[in-house]
Amino acid sequence: MPDEVADPLPAVGVGPHPLPWPEDPRLDPELLRDGDRRNVVDRYRYWRVESIVADLDTRRHPFHVAIENLGHDFNIGSIVRSANAFNAASVRIVGRRRWNRRGAMVTDRYVHIAHHDGPADLADWAADRSLPLVGVDNVEGSVPLETTDLPRACVLVLGGEGSGLSADLRAACATTVAIAQFGSTRSINVGAAAGVVMHAWIREHVTGQRP
Repeated sequence: MPDEVADPLPAVGVGPHPLPWPEDPRLDPELLRDGDRRNVVDRYRYWRVESIVADLDTRRHPFHVAIENLGHDFNIGSIVRSANAFNAASVRIVGRRRWNRRGAMVTDRYVHIAHHDGPADLADWAADRSLPLVGVDNVEGSVPLETTDLPRACVLVLGGEGSGLSADLRAACATTVAIAQFGSTRSINVGAAAGVVMHAWIREHVTGQRP
């Protein structure tokens, strides 16, 4: 018998828009003509990038995500992607300015990303806006994420993969939460930890599932 041929994966997105095209300034003529294969939700099909950003800005959540970039951590891209999925107010890169965007899967186009030279710069920025810094690290003195009320307006602060939060950044945090673990490993991937804590914020402040 001949080898079975796997079905090809379905194409992502939509093809060219049938004529006549809708008259909507949010839509991109090139996407209407060629199709929209981007990784965006259906409501944003054919929309210009700037139109998507403007619409997201009308309903961003009041939490920010800060990431300490001490060694060009490749997890930063995946954290940016999660920040887009949960519609964070912004992502703050602390330390090295350059970071690997590959893991973001182009979602960095839809997220407000800013740079801070170090922990003191981030702390000053947050203090000016009355935003408490909430560290995410399983260190001595941290409190369980699962039973802790997260502030509605805040900055969720993550350290580097392996090293965690630096001493200076940990000292700048009003509190530090730890994610409960039940296996043998000491810590989980920082990209996974970011997704967990952002979702915990969503559960508390959007769906009402409080600790």
